[in-house]
Amino acid sequence: MGMTTPPRTLAEALRARDDESLAGLLRARPDLLSPVPGDITQLATRAGTRASVVRALEHLDRFALQTAEALAVAPDPAPYDILLGLLTGDGQDDGEHRGDAGAAIVAALPGALGTLREQALVWGENDRLRLVRTARELLSPSPQHPSPTGLGPTVAEATAGMSPGRLQEILHAAGLPATHDPVSAVSALTALFTDRSRMGELLDTAPVEALSVLDRLVWGPPYGEVTPNPTPPVKWLRDRGLLLPVSTRTVVLPREAALHLRAGRAHRVPEPQPPAVVAVAERDPQAVDSAAGGQAFLAVSTVEELLKSWNGGGPAILRAGGLSVRELRKTAAALDVPEPIAAFWIELAYAAGLLASDGEADERYAPTPAYDDWTELSAQDRWVELASAWLAATRTSGLVGGQDAKGRALSTLGPELDRSAAPEVRHRVLALLAALPPGTAPDPESVLARLRWERPLRGASVSAGDTTDLRSRIALWTLNESELLGITGRGALASQTRALLSDGPAEAAARLAPLLPEPLDHVLLQADLTAVAPGPLERPLADMLGVLADIESKGGATVYRFTPGSVRRALDAGQSAADLHAFLAVHSRTPVPQPLSYLIDDVARRHGHLRIGAASSYVRCDDEAVLNEILADKRSATLRLRRLAPTALAAQIDPASLLDGLRDMGYAPAAESAEGDVLITRAGAVRTPPRTAPVPVPEGPPVPDPTLLGAAVRAIRAGDTAATVVHKDTGPASPAGALPRTTSAETLVTVQAAAMTGSAIWIGYVNAEGAASQRVIAPVRVEGGYVTAYDHTADEVRTYPLHRITGVAELADEPS
Repeated sequence: MGMTTPPRTLAEALRARDDESLAGLLRARPDLLSPVPGDITQLATRAGTRASVVRALEHLDRFALQTAEALAVAPDPAPYDILLGLLTGDGQDDGEHRGDAGAAIVAALPGALGTLREQALVWGENDRLRLVRTARELLSPSPQHPSPTGLGPTVAEATAGMSPGRLQEILHAAGLPATHDPVSAVSALTALFTDRSRMGELLDTAPVEALSVLDRLVWGPPYGEVTPNPTPPVKWLRDRGLLLPVSTRTVVLPREAALHLRAGRAHRVPEPQPPAVVAVAERDPQAVDSAAGGQAFLAVSTVEELLKSWNGGGPAILRAGGLSVRELRKTAAALDVPEPIAAFWIELAYAAGLLASDGEADERYAPTPAYDDWTELSAQDRWVELASAWLAATRTSGLVGGQDAKGRALSTLGPELDRSAAPEVRHRVLALLAALPPGTAPDPESVLARLRWERPLRGASVSAGDTTDLRSRIALWTLNESELLGITGRGALASQTRALLSDGPAEAAARLAPLLPEPLDHVLLQADLTAVAPGPLERPLADMLGVLADIESKGGATVYRFTPGSVRRALDAGQSAADLHAFLAVHSRTPVPQPLSYLIDDVARRHGHLRIGAASSYVRCDDEAVLNEILADKRSATLRLRRLAPTALAAQIDPASLLDGLRDMGYAPAAESAEGDVLITRAGAVRTPPRTAPVPVPEGPPVPDPTLLGAAVRAIRAGDTAATVVHKDTGPASPAGALPRTTSAETLVTVQAAAMTGSAIWIGYVNAEGAASQRVIAPVRVEGGYVTAYDHTADEVRTYPLHRITGVAELADEPS
């Protein structure tokens, strides 16, 4: 490191690094850059805060974390050999005698230590390795937060507060000579537990039942409950200090004794190497690509069908946001898929910016203008946009139907579905699949095992929440959604997805294009008023047929059915009977059946005979007999009609309801404008204002680019030079009783040190009203720009913003 003496603090160790190493630290822990530290001391202090250390620990792989956990239970500082012994076990001094597992640990340990050093979690040379204090506190054992290693406190920690007489009784029962003070008694007991031969002799005299008790505690948790009158085996262990009291009903196996029973290992199973992703099937790569291509086309068609069904205005938005369960069920039935899959398609359309709220008072979902642009793209380009949106989205449809932290149901398109880890997990799962040979389908459990090794499960003392469990669920959802979207085919990664991940969207679209079916320009009309589309249709044909007929079934071939309602819908859209006859004649490979021609002519003859307008609403017709027939029909009672003139009726309901009512009675009315012209209703009229796709919620600060890293390192170096240069004090002496001013970096370091040592300091403080005062405080915690401390002046615990502290001094430096 270019140092003549070992570093005494983390700041000194960071100061000895070169610029590239400092940049590596800031790249690995970007939260340290918010804002850029003023100097090295401030950087070291920030790197030791609880929030930053927790974030750094969460990004370690399993073996790097196991190395940190071993250092947390090792002496501070710990030589490299001690650390290696905690990972491999006692009595194994070289790789030749360790076996394959031990040799793997020996080979992997330098890399794990390098990772911990790079992230400033460990500092010091190999003969004096130090885990940063905050990480040691997070990983060290306590009754509230047991160690991830399953080890308990040391003999010295467990016997703190024990009476000297009780210590001497333990020494006597263990066969040790009496001592003159508690300190030497604890040292003697510790020496016994760490001496393999003497400890072996002691355990040889133990009852078999006592050894069974130790076996239950040795790998953790090390705490056990005892009754006021313990059994003889427990009493034997307690008398000899192999179980030490934590409370009146709780005992603990001390760390030194547990390590002896474990043969010196901190972990039951060290894992220096990541588990391999296991293949369950080897498939033909071309078959994989074909299956994925077919599913990709189905994905594009499904999203298009979904948004087309919401063309006239989608479902209403719940007051709390999102889609109601009823509307989700209705959409699932329309798409002919289960509700969770329907939720996935809806969320995918939303993530791609094709679906949004219309922003009206009666807020509803509707397609966005971007949807119209999307439909003009080729099928392969539409799929690339969907796949890219899915990869980057933090919204997680798999959570739909679950509950949030307050027990409220999570709804589709609701506000609580963002999970910042989702994009990273998706990319990592696909990267693992991409590392396999083409056509290889992995075992999902092996994928999950690999992800757990890369981001292992940690205890509640390190990380609150269910991050790791959530990552596993996201990984499973990723595998399922990949198959739905055509990212994978028959469980294996498709070549178009490999191109998307490595070469970009253009290459992915080029790979997918030959796998998609060519759109057709014709259908097959049948005498039962149906039309069969033997494949995907060209867009104009599909759009027109979707208005003229209803989809009866989907699959490799789509079946459309012509009904009076569907024909009327085409006429409402401005088509005439002649237009419909010509359209069918051009696009049918079979003759137009006579029943279909009769249906079109019959509906067209009656279409528009009745006219509906706004009075509240009215009906007019040149044929009085038709109006008489309507008034005489009992079904018209709900329409509340009355005659205004021989050819006009008035209603007390709105025109839309009147139209629907008369259509339900079998008539074919047409709406008209205030000028008396027929209103043409076309599909796709409802669009939201221009909307952008939802922005993914980032997982922590973004990784800084090289330009920012270089500038930050230069600024930190310059600030460090300015902070450490010796200035000659030429100004007037401070008046008696005045507190000398300190820089923000000095203030932070002094307050942090006082919190670690539990000492009291003087501070100068300016409150929000601008009043200055001097106070004596004993800092307890420094976090997030605030110091929580016991204020001796006010005799209470208070929290002070660091930026309002003008200066600090040790209590011995108080001006007289």
